[in-house]
Amino acid sequence: MSAALLVELHTEELPPKSLKALSEGFARVLADELVRLQLITHDIRERHVFGSPRRLGVLLDPVEDCSPPVPFRQKLVPVAIGLDAQGRATAALTKKLNALGITAEPAQLERESDGKQQMLVYSGVRPGVPLAVGLQAALDHALASLPVAKPMSYQLADGVTTVQFVRPAHRLVALYGEQVVVVKALGLTAGRETFGHRFHAPEPIQIRSARSYAKQLEEQGRVIASFEERRARMLAMIESHAASLNAEPVMPASLIDEVAALVEWPVVYESGFESEFLEVPQECLILTMQQNQKYFALQDPSGKLLNRFLLVSNIQADDPSQIIAGNARVVRARLADARFFYQQDRRHPLDARLPQLANVVYHNRLGSQLERIERLTAIAVALARELGADLAHVERAARLAKADLRTEMVSEFPELQGTMGMYYARHDHESDDVAVAIEEHYRPRFAGDRLPSSTVGICVALGDKLEALAGLFGIGERPTGDKDPYALRRHALGVLRMLIEAELPLPLPMLLQAAFEPFGERFGPQPRAELEVFLFDRLRGLLQERGYSTLEVEAVVSLAPARIDRVPAMLAAVRAFSQMPEAESLAAANKRIGNILKKANAAADSSIDAFDPGLLFEPAERNLWTAFENVAPRAERLLANADYSGMLRALAPLKEPVDRFFDDVMVMVEDARLRANRLALLAQLRALMNRIADLSLLAAA
Repeated sequence: MSAALLVELHTEELPPKSLKALSEGFARVLADELVRLQLITHDIRERHVFGSPRRLGVLLDPVEDCSPPVPFRQKLVPVAIGLDAQGRATAALTKKLNALGITAEPAQLERESDGKQQMLVYSGVRPGVPLAVGLQAALDHALASLPVAKPMSYQLADGVTTVQFVRPAHRLVALYGEQVVVVKALGLTAGRETFGHRFHAPEPIQIRSARSYAKQLEEQGRVIASFEERRARMLAMIESHAASLNAEPVMPASLIDEVAALVEWPVVYESGFESEFLEVPQECLILTMQQNQKYFALQDPSGKLLNRFLLVSNIQADDPSQIIAGNARVVRARLADARFFYQQDRRHPLDARLPQLANVVYHNRLGSQLERIERLTAIAVALARELGADLAHVERAARLAKADLRTEMVSEFPELQGTMGMYYARHDHESDDVAVAIEEHYRPRFAGDRLPSSTVGICVALGDKLEALAGLFGIGERPTGDKDPYALRRHALGVLRMLIEAELPLPLPMLLQAAFEPFGERFGPQPRAELEVFLFDRLRGLLQERGYSTLEVEAVVSLAPARIDRVPAMLAAVRAFSQMPEAESLAAANKRIGNILKKANAAADSSIDAFDPGLLFEPAERNLWTAFENVAPRAERLLANADYSGMLRALAPLKEPVDRFFDDVMVMVEDARLRANRLALLAQLRALMNRIADLSLLAAA
């Protein structure tokens, strides 16, 4: 027999930022355990995850009422120990059978050799696990596996027993179809009683069946139990209300999820604030509304902030005027604080705050933020010289880049660092490209974020990230496993994205030199080498995310190209080369040459680099040299013009002479001069073929 299974844990208000993960984790582990116990033996037709401020739950259908019986064989004891001379069970055998819960006469036991002696073996069928037993085990495991960082300890109604959970639990519901499954958790025994909305439906609700749960909660309890359904409804209401005002709501995904986790019956209201607050930068006002009050700010179609906002309430009121007025009153106080911070900050220019950064520790082994600014500025100016940027503006932007860290606004909202620096720089009449560079030097802040829009911003952003990478690698603070407390992976990806997407002609050795130079002789060569390896590892991941295969990426990146901006063109050339009819043969030959040269080096052939065309006498080796002389100049010209696809296509005429060479010529001959000469010819050939990518990696295994 199979039916739908519902499990719900009714609790005090759960932490909103964790609700989605808690509800999904509870449902996933519970289902996985029931599958493992074979109480779910078919594909789940329905799997509904429930998560609201006061409940975690899941509905699964179909679930079996008992797992299927399982045939098994159990070795018992040696025959000599288990049976006496008359073939009767000894005390040792009886004890073993009792311990295993097996009832069997000696005649029912089989005999089997284990290679040393005859063993008594029982073959039988283990009965299935009843749903109540399996669900109890699955429920225990699911609750123990929840991602709870700081569980609460609380006493049960008996005043003696203490349990731990993310929040105190009050009811446990477990229904199989219409029947209660008797399981226990957190000191609660399962039943069919739960509660709906704390204010709209405070009376107990008797759930009739597993399948009626969601509908009963919505109709009787004024609760939308599904997190995703509640989120979707809330989002639709926000968008509809905003559209009626010809406005666009500001809705970061994290805020939508958090608000959806704060309400069980979402209702959207509109409120506002005095227009005089709009003199404060809108980023400050939006962040104030989002972080402190969980409001959705509204912008006009051009992106300008309006003095209206939307709030999501957990109460549907016949007259919401008090709710609207109360929220307007609360936000007014918050916005007044933001305006005060903004006005106070503008009393002092940014450059006046620089000395204060000497008292802000950047890292206890790397000095203060002021010392960091000196290094950042040196790197940014070095890059500006290479890129032809305005040196004065780059230097000014770099020096002021971190000055807003000492402002009241950034102290209150660290997310606004850089943004407030831009506004304060404009107030101080700094040039606009300096002000914009201050804001943009943190970019890209996350995957998919925009890059700095100007060369000045690019220089400062690269300087910021390279200084962090060089300094932290220099003192051994490298990312390990999933730990990256200084976001060095993000910094590395930012550097690589700027090099590639902004097509910056900056060789990687030059970048590393500029990054480590401000630290003087403090670090040896090892951190620089490790940082280079780290950057190439990040580059591999970045390129694979963009659709290139592992082999294509490795063929190019394994040669450690100096110009990262040219790597996409190199990869495109490798992909085009792979489609050539000559590609497979040339790649195989390249791999063979590499193996021969590797063995020759292992044999310490000291004359491998010597090459004398006069020593060529076999027709096949002469033909190969002639083909090489014809191909090499054209290939080098194409390479110099960055025509990578053309360069690889130019290798096609080498296919036939290379194949004939390996058919007709013995490389590792006894004559040392001939052997060295042929190795040197192959070395030149391989060097030409591998100017863009290691083609041997494209050969079939």
